[in-house]
Amino acid sequence: MTLIAFLYFENQQKLYFDLTKSRMQNIASKIASKIIVAHMNGTKIDISGDFEPKDYKLAFYDNSGKKVYGNIDEKIDLKKDIIEEKNSFVLVDKSTFGHLGIYAIAIKEHFYSKQIKELEINIIVLFFLIYSIIALIGFYLAKLFIKPIKEERDKLNNFIKDTTHELNTPISAILMSTEGKELNTKQIERVRLSAKRVSEIYKDLTYVFLQKDFEKEDLKEISLGEVIKEQLLYFEPLANKKKIKINLDIQEYSYKILKEDFIRVFNNLVSNAIKYNKINGTIFITLKNNKLIIKDTGIGIKQTKINDIFKRYYRATSYQGGFGIGLSIVSEISKKYNIKIDINSIYDESTTITLNF
Repeated sequence: MTLIAFLYFENQQKLYFDLTKSRMQNIASKIASKIIVAHMNGTKIDISGDFEPKDYKLAFYDNSGKKVYGNIDEKIDLKKDIIEEKNSFVLVDKSTFGHLGIYAIAIKEHFYSKQIKELEINIIVLFFLIYSIIALIGFYLAKLFIKPIKEERDKLNNFIKDTTHELNTPISAILMSTEGKELNTKQIERVRLSAKRVSEIYKDLTYVFLQKDFEKEDLKEISLGEVIKEQLLYFEPLANKKKIKINLDIQEYSYKILKEDFIRVFNNLVSNAIKYNKINGTIFITLKNNKLIIKDTGIGIKQTKINDIFKRYYRATSYQGGFGIGLSIVSEISKKYNIKIDINSIYDESTTITLNF
């Protein structure tokens, strides 16, 4: 911008100079023409009346360089065509060729420097105006570009906090339950549930950060109904803790998918259905017509947040702890196997997730 401003100033300064010089040469030519015509016709002329130009100072000089007439007080070097001074410049014209005893005409201007000053001020004002606009745009764009990074950083910070919290709960339960020398049935059950929770956390984190590509050619069909029944055995203690009833309506159905991936999808959905359900609530699990439907009678999800729940680290509510990675894993695995996910939720009433195989 500084270079452009400098080049623009130089160009405009030269343009102003050329225009001013051109005007002065035009005036000098007209005056010289009148002098020559008057001399050739033998007529008398009124120097002060005919040749006083507006906005300029004027002087006539004889062959010896002596001023014959004019209001230019300083001494002029008549050997030069242009004499540049501090705040003005003088043009010397010798086209009279000695007619009427005038050998040189000097014209002095006094507004060129004012134009240059105005030009400088205008360029400086324009420079800072454009600079301010660019700075504001740059600041806005910088904030715009940094915003996703800041959001990801905040998500990562929250993720670390949530990880600490999520691991602390089951680990604390295990430590408290094993303080005595002998464990009763309730303590053993508490240890088992806590260990199960730690295992689920580990599996989710491993999948998110260490997942590898898979070969579809190596896939085998598995019975989804059997896997569902196996996994529900692990969720019974968690469901019983909140007095949640699980209703099953399962038909035999096989699908080509890694068993570990389906378990991860199913467990995350059922875990959420339990976690965000209400005391004495119900979970309906249906496997029919190439569809797995998991419906709960929990807190539901606001419509404004439904489109974001499959984003990694996103949590639609702080009702229960969590990382915000469970549904992200469900979404990623579903995409791998071309499974379509539909979600329907009524806030504070129910949530229904349907997997279309």
